[in-house]
Amino acid sequence: MSWIELILLSISLAIDCFAISCVVGMLQPNLEKRYVWRFSLAFGIFQGGMPLIGWLFGESLLGPLGKIGPFIAFGILAFIGGKMLIESFKKEDENPQHLDVTKWKNVLLLAIATSIDALAVGFSFAMIQEQHVARNVIVIGITSFLISYIAYTFVKKLTNPKISQYAEIIGGIVLILIGLKILLW
Repeated sequence: MSWIELILLSISLAIDCFAISCVVGMLQPNLEKRYVWRFSLAFGIFQGGMPLIGWLFGESLLGPLGKIGPFIAFGILAFIGGKMLIESFKKEDENPQHLDVTKWKNVLLLAIATSIDALAVGFSFAMIQEQHVARNVIVIGITSFLISYIAYTFVKKLTNPKISQYAEIIGGIVLILIGLKILLW
């Protein structure tokens, strides 16, 4: 995986973190810095850790799946990208009280929920026999942390909630294109 592909993948995976950080920034614009650091760090750790877990699981299945790995990787990425596109058009929850990031339970649930797609991406790393898994995991984690932190910091001042919808559309398209590249090359 090239650096450009990795950066695009990392940004695409961080779109959920971006969207949640935007919502938190609009709903709770006066959070203490420690809470912003906490949820941003949790997003980074889970987004970076889940591909590693997915890769380890995928490596254990690599022998039986052999040459169909690229098809599986494409299917996973196309599914995740399609899901992101569909979710970008759904109406947002009218009363998202569950986004209170001052509570550890909520932070962990949000971090897990936003990183499920990263687990699938890690599985696809094994299917395409990706050689730079450690590098990828670190870049994905750092990207998610930075995007979460920056999104909260700047979006709390904005009034347009459509930003996260457009970001999710772009992220979904990028994941599908990466999946197509894996399948065709």
